Amino acid sequence: MWNLIVLPLFAFIIGLIAAMLGIGGGVFMVPALVLLPWYNLDPATASGTSLAAIIFTSLSSTFRYREQKRIDYLLGFSLALTTIPGAFLGSYIKSIIETWILGLIFAFFLISVSIRMFVGKRGKNKDSASKYGKNKRKITDSYGKTFTYSVNFWLIPFLGLAGGFCSGLLGIGGGAVLVPAMNLALGIPIHVAVATSMFIMIFTSISGTLTNIWLNQIRFDYALLLAVGIIFGAQFGAHYAARVSARNLQRMFAVVLLFMSIRMILKFTYIMP
Repeated sequence: MWNLIVLPLFAFIIGLIAAMLGIGGGVFMVPALVLLPWYNLDPATASGTSLAAIIFTSLSSTFRYREQKRIDYLLGFSLALTTIPGAFLGSYIKSIIETWILGLIFAFFLISVSIRMFVGKRGKNKDSASKYGKNKRKITDSYGKTFTYSVNFWLIPFLGLAGGFCSGLLGIGGGAVLVPAMNLALGIPIHVAVATSMFIMIFTSISGTLTNIWLNQIRFDYALLLAVGIIFGAQFGAHYAARVSARNLQRMFAVVLLFMSIRMILKFTYIMP
């Protein structure tokens, strides 16, 4: 019984971290549900359960980011159009093939991204704005801070498909791909990228969860308990993200990406289940 009581408390911490960084939290939930003996789910069910809980992470944090006026809705909807089919495809592929090769490729890709985010300079938004002037975007948040940047919309379908596919395949929210893609590839300020990622994740997590319901790969009791803690944790995380500098937010995200990639390498090389 106590293991069910601990689950919402654990989820609160996950929700706080996830909302701050624009990720779903699956990087923490999936290993816990698989490795801890009192849960002991198979990877596919842990992935599906995690994705169901991420619906509440994204909804809760999006509500707070909407109040902060940091969501780029045009960018979010544009990416969501391709993340949805990507999430369906990833969830389906997970059920029919061995995923260790894709998992290892993705893990090493995340290592390279984390290194770049940790040591690289902050996004070159002025250069980006001049290069794609006609796609210039401007957002002024509730704190009075103005973000000026531009978007290369030609890249969006590819980034959205990749984020959605990884979400459905690995049981993560997709933010591990979308946030660095928006920040590094598109030149979106990290605070806007994090907020927009959580908005996109509403669509990604719902589409992936519907597929997992069809595949019967969700523990609904665990997902509900995770959701209870995540809802409150995400509110705090979105609030504190606004107080963290862009550079420190990038570094925090890089550390989580590195943790995620190492965990995936251990899993897919069978060093750790």
